[in-house]
Amino acid sequence: MKAYLVGGAVRDRLLGLPVSDRDWVVTGATPEEMRRKGFLPVGKDFPVFLHPETKEEYALARTERKTARGYHGFVFHAAPDVTLEQDLCRRDLTINAMAEDEFGQLIDPFHGSEDLRNRQLRHVSGAFSEDPVRLLRVARFWSRFAAHGFVIADETMRLMRRMVDAGEVDALVPERVWQEIQRSLGEAQPRRFFEVLRDSGACRTILPEFDALFGVPQPAKYHPEIDTGLHCLMVLDEAAGLSPDPEVRFAALCHDLGKGVTAREHWPAHHGHEQAGLVPLKSLCERLRVPKRFQELATIVMRFHTHCHRAQTLRPQTLLKLLVQTDALRRPERFEQFLVACEADFLGRGGDFERIYVQAGLLREALDRVSAVDIGEICRSGATGKVLAEQIHQARARALRAMVCP
Repeated sequence: MKAYLVGGAVRDRLLGLPVSDRDWVVTGATPEEMRRKGFLPVGKDFPVFLHPETKEEYALARTERKTARGYHGFVFHAAPDVTLEQDLCRRDLTINAMAEDEFGQLIDPFHGSEDLRNRQLRHVSGAFSEDPVRLLRVARFWSRFAAHGFVIADETMRLMRRMVDAGEVDALVPERVWQEIQRSLGEAQPRRFFEVLRDSGACRTILPEFDALFGVPQPAKYHPEIDTGLHCLMVLDEAAGLSPDPEVRFAALCHDLGKGVTAREHWPAHHGHEQAGLVPLKSLCERLRVPKRFQELATIVMRFHTHCHRAQTLRPQTLLKLLVQTDALRRPERFEQFLVACEADFLGRGGDFERIYVQAGLLREALDRVSAVDIGEICRSGATGKVLAEQIHQARARALRAMVCP
C-alpha cells in the first residue's frame, strides 16, 4: 500500500502558487484495508476516503471505461493491481496528471512539468473526449491560469471542437455546467472561460442566450467595439477588475441579453432591450438552475443599468423610484453590487473616454440621504396607512431635491 500526492497540489507547488487542497491516490490497497486503518469512506461512485487525522481525501487508484454518453456514462474499476500511471492516465490535463511519492520525488509519465514550463494546457490522452465536463474544466483552468501566460494547446482545442460536433456536450447535466460557470466566475480572468465555449462551439448548446449576442451590432457612437458579445466580455473583464464577487460578474455578463432578441431591421438600435432581456435571462437561469441570488442581481442590473447611467439627469422623484425599484433601502449591499456592475458596463467598451463613473457616487449619496430621513419622527405625527406612506415618500423626495437643488 502506497500513497501519492496528486493533481493540483503538485501542479501549484511547481508553479510556486499556494497549495490549498491536497489529494492523494492509494495503490495496492482495498476498501477493507483502508477502513481498518481508520480511513472514513465518503465516495459514492468509487472508493474515496478521508484521512482519520488530516481529513484529506485519499482515493484508491482506479481506471474507467466509457459505457454511455455524458458525464455519468462511466464504469470505474478500483483494485490493488491498478497502477499509479493507469490512474494518472485518466486525468484531464497533463499538468494535473503528476504525482509525488513519500520522498517528494516527482512522478510525471505524461510530461506535465514540461507543459508547465511551456505554459500549455494539454489533454493527457484521447480518453479526454469521453467526458464532456473536461471541456468545461479546461475552460475554467484557462480562466485561472491565463494570467500566468498559459494557452490551450492547439490539439486540445481541436479535440474539444470534435467533442462538440459529436454531440458530447448535449449530455451535460445543468448542475455540473453551473458549477463550472460559477467557479470560473471567481477566477482571475473569467472572460477566458466563455471564450473557450465560443471557440469550441459549445456555447451554442450550453449558453445559447449569450451566444446569440455575437454578431449583433450596437451604435458605434457609444460602442466603438460594435459587437454586443464582445462588449459583454469586455464588461465581464471590467467587473473582474472591480470586484471578486461572482454575482456581480454574472450580472455583468448577462446585462445585455435583450440585445440578442432585437429584430434585425432595428439594428444597431436596441430600444427596450432592458425589458426584452428578462425572458432569455429567465430561460438561462431556469435551465442551469442558477441560484436565486445570482438571478435577482442580474435582473435588476438588466432592468435598470441604463437608468443608472442617466443618474445625473434624473429628477428627484425618478431617483427615488429607482431606489425603491432596486430595493436599495432594504438591501443596500445588493444595491452596491448593482452599482459595481453598472460601472463595469460603463467601462466595458472601446475608444478613449474619461474612466470615471460619477453616476455611482451620485446614487450612493442619494441612498445615504434617503436613508437618513427620520422615519420615527414622521410616525410620531400620528399618521397611519397610506397617509403615513405618502408622508415618508414626500420626506425622502425632499431629501433628494435638496441634493439636486441645494
